Order: sequence, then structure tokens, then C-alpha cells
Amino acid sequence: MKIIDFHCHVAAEMCFPPSFRDGVIDNMAVSMHARGLPARKEHLRRVHDATLQDPLCDQLVKEMDEAGIDEAVLLMPDFTYALKDGTHTIEEIVDHHKVVTDRHPGRFRVLVGVDPRWGADGIALFERAIVEYGFDGMKLYPPCGYRLDDKALYPFYEICAQHRLPVLSHIGATSPALDFEIALPIYVDRPARDFPGVDFVLAHGSVHYPDECAMLCNNRPNVYIDASGYEAPDGVAGLNRFFRRNINHKVLFGTDWPIFRLQGRQTNFVERLTAEGAFPAEMPQADRDLFMWKNAQRLLDKKGTGR
Repeated sequence: MKIIDFHCHVAAEMCFPPSFRDGVIDNMAVSMHARGLPARKEHLRRVHDATLQDPLCDQLVKEMDEAGIDEAVLLMPDFTYALKDGTHTIEEIVDHHKVVTDRHPGRFRVLVGVDPRWGADGIALFERAIVEYGFDGMKLYPPCGYRLDDKALYPFYEICAQHRLPVLSHIGATSPALDFEIALPIYVDRPARDFPGVDFVLAHGSVHYPDECAMLCNNRPNVYIDASGYEAPDGVAGLNRFFRRNINHKVLFGTDWPIFRLQGRQTNFVERLTAEGAFPAEMPQADRDLFMWKNAQRLLDKKGTGR
């Protein structure tokens, strides 16, 4: 069966500022301390940062091959406006993703993140990434400090509408260094109405606010979810429940690699779908194909097909 992973990242420290990583480590330490386990932050930092040592995606491609994943979508969030301790500019991170796609032709698509508060310079950078680099859509990260219905995003949505490109947004919790409150799925409603030709994908929609996400998918023709995050506790069971909502034509497979890399390789994430009962027994193979690749292919194939 063909597989498209709609939610991956370049595993490189340059993409995740230290303050972002420190927040993740703080949560790991609290969990371990509560269980009476040794949890020195210096050790946890080394363990966590070891998952971010694949800047050219060579290891990711190897794991994709093992798991039977034909293609992956690299998501490039822009933390550089909200978190000032990063080592690279957003321009440098965009350029690095071009290096990765050139190194592995045919294996990756890229959704580009640019914080809308960069203004005209950010719009120009995003358009260059789309037009000159041939990237495939937009990645938004509202916890950095903006809502999906922020009018500052509308010029970016216009570019996506012109080129028939999807917009994927993180929703829900993330590193405690950022703001959870404004990362709500309902904020996609206004732009989904204003830009009916743009497909909006709510990342982690089967895990974060699943009822609200299902409502939006059911009633907005251009709203989708990706199921990344099912690796978390109760995630597979939650995905099983989500598949029973009669919106399998709106749900996309994603692993969020390397965020859950400590839990296993790509092949583990694929195999556990069947092993742990993610698919309801009555779910037809046609719907499984929609989830594993056909929904993703349908969105990506719209690129460049007209306004």
C-alpha cells in the first residue's frame, strides 16, 4: 500500500530554538520525578537533542524506506519571531529545506512557515519559497502568538489560493514556552469561508479538540485534519473513534517525526495502526487508502492547477 506521511519535520536543532526544547524537557522531568525516576535535566536534554541530529534527512529517508512510506511532507514552523534564542534566521531555515529536497528528489514536499508579523518581508520570503523553490504550501504555528483568522495572514492565503496550495496549522498544546490559548481549531472557520479554494489542515485533529475538529471537517468542505500525535497515550484509541465519524475522506496520516522519535522508528508508527486496532473492523480498504495516502495526494495534486 502506498503511504504519504503528511506531518514530518527536519530533525535539526536549527529548527527548534533552545527555549522550545527546554519546555519539552521540563515536562519530561516532571513526569519522571512523579514516578520516582531519576530525571536530571542535563541528561534529558542530551537524550532529547539526540533525536535532532538528522539535518539532511538521510536517516528519515532510511526509516521511510523501512516503513514503506513513499513520500513525506516536511513542515517548517517559524519560531524565529516569538522565540529569539534560535541559532538561524527564518531565511536560512527556508534555504536549508531546499538543500534537503534537492538531496532527496521525489521524497519530500515542504510546507513553509513564516510568522505573519514579519510583514512585507515575510510575504516576499514566502512567495519566493513557493515560486522559486517550488515548495508546496504553508505551515502555521499559532501558539507563537497569532490566530488563524488574523488579517495579517490573508496575503499568505491569497498566495496559496493563487497556486492552489494547502495551509496546515498546529492546533492545541505544544512546548510550554508558547501560548496554547489561541491555538484553537475554531479560528480556521473564517479563513475557510473567505478562501474556499484553499484547503486548511488542522494538525493533531484526532488528539486535540477532536469534537470541534470533526464538526469543522463535517461542515466546511475545505477543512481537513491530520492524525499526527496518535503515538501519544490513548492516541490510537482516539483515532479509532475518529474513524467512526464518517469523515475518513478528510483525515490524513502523519507521524510528527521526530517529535515521537524516542518511541520508535517510522515503521513502528505504521505497524501499530494495525497491531493496536486503529482501524475499526468495519472500515473498508478504500477508506484506509484515503487515510494512508489518497487524501494527501488529492490535496497535493491541486498545486498549480489554476486560481
